[in-house]
Amino acid sequence: MQKIVKNYIEEVLEKDVVLEKPKDITLGHFATPVAFSLAKELKKSPMIIANELALKFEESEMFEKVEAVKGFINFKLSSSFLQKLCEESLSLGDEYAKQENVNEKILLEYVSANPTGPLHIGHARGAIAGDTLARIGRHLGYDITTEYYVNDAGAQMDLLGLSLALAGKESILKEEVEYPEKYYRGDYLFDIAQDVQKEFGTEIFNDESRYLELAHFAKDKVLEIIKKDMADIGIEFDNYISEKSLYSSWEKTKELLEKNGSLYEKDEKLWIKSTQFGDDVDRVVVRDNKIPTYLAGDIIYHKNKYDRAYDRYINIWGADHHGYITRVKAAIEFLGNDSSKLEVLLSQMVQLLKGGEPYKMSKRAGNVILMSDISQEIGSDALRFVFLTKKSDTHLEFDLDILKNQDSSNPVFYINYSYARINQVFKKANLTFDDVVGESFDGLNADAINLVYESLLLPSILQEAFVKRDMQKVTDYLNSLASSVHKFYNDYKIIDSDEQNKYLKVLSLVALTIKVTLNLLGIKAKEIM
Repeated sequence: MQKIVKNYIEEVLEKDVVLEKPKDITLGHFATPVAFSLAKELKKSPMIIANELALKFEESEMFEKVEAVKGFINFKLSSSFLQKLCEESLSLGDEYAKQENVNEKILLEYVSANPTGPLHIGHARGAIAGDTLARIGRHLGYDITTEYYVNDAGAQMDLLGLSLALAGKESILKEEVEYPEKYYRGDYLFDIAQDVQKEFGTEIFNDESRYLELAHFAKDKVLEIIKKDMADIGIEFDNYISEKSLYSSWEKTKELLEKNGSLYEKDEKLWIKSTQFGDDVDRVVVRDNKIPTYLAGDIIYHKNKYDRAYDRYINIWGADHHGYITRVKAAIEFLGNDSSKLEVLLSQMVQLLKGGEPYKMSKRAGNVILMSDISQEIGSDALRFVFLTKKSDTHLEFDLDILKNQDSSNPVFYINYSYARINQVFKKANLTFDDVVGESFDGLNADAINLVYESLLLPSILQEAFVKRDMQKVTDYLNSLASSVHKFYNDYKIIDSDEQNKYLKVLSLVALTIKVTLNLLGIKAKEIM
């Protein structure tokens, strides 16, 4: 709708315009400050220019009223125009707000948590943000591939093998175990140790030469846990890329970096000149023991990404990786690629409360809060929604008890209740959505018209949320729309009123909008509550 209106105004005025939504809807559905930008050129006051431009829309069927107010031009949409858009939207069903292919291929990497233990609640934030970004982007016509980078090489694998061996000694061999200062902990390791016993026997727990074998067995089991936990909240990946599998490309990658003059030796280590692209210091890519660093793995991985020729690359990383961005982008440039095609979104940690008190960590998981524990306690829908109520690079705190409330304090309940309420009204009227499609909006009151307008904003809301990578715009929109539904329901008699079927047509569009939007957030709208 917004795009159609903007294009029409620009066609009439023969000028590019900025289209805004007034905070006070009684002023109009849209407004433009174009008169202010023309004042210097035309040597007239913005108020005179706005009055002159407003007259150009006197015969327009798109607008009920166009008026100049203090230099702004305000546009109130006509009921006939809104009726036409409403019917077009209803005919699309679940495809409503879906856009045509925009011919842009995006590789979206997110989560990529080390496969050394189940996902904790911090991982969940990036997982939900990434999955929702992919869902909305695909709905808008972007060709998006989702990817999980499995860190199955390096020191964390050695530590995983040792940790599993110690868990096996303690829980199966019943030995006295002295744990080192640094190790992975949690009952999941005891469960995996049971699987090791079935697969290999118990001798392996005391054979240090087989600890790497233990590590990769554990990695596969942990990945199964991770995949199941993500599937439980509606997340699946197109690709899983193994870090270990990429290291065979290190020598060729290193040769290319050396050819470009981006590497040098110092203190028996190999360094990359990342300061040339704004890094604080140059970084080590090969240690003095000749083993490549974690950064080397990321360099290989990003070369692999660029070799697959996407138009854009998006990574969602934890906020603690902020300092890592510059060095990775430096390596991308040294490899002859355009680092501006890589966009890194940061995901801040989360603080959980329960009844106003900090949520207790899970000893079963090794003193972290498991994502699976929270999704089981409050449900996948509530977990997904609450993580999208703030932009992922900002702090988020929420109380689990509030998300269990069956009232307006719980945003998921509040929105679902508005959808269920609409379905209940149709049941009471003994009508279906299809029964009211042909109703006219002639004579419809302003509140009903504004409900239609608000529902038809969905395509522009989705577009803005995707472009700005800010899913909070979608959850805020749903909250506002639900509020409008509840207010309309309380202010107007619907069943057996003279306007019954007109109101029902309006509400059918609102219901479709809520359903489609929730679905894009990975949430199924509830028809009965």
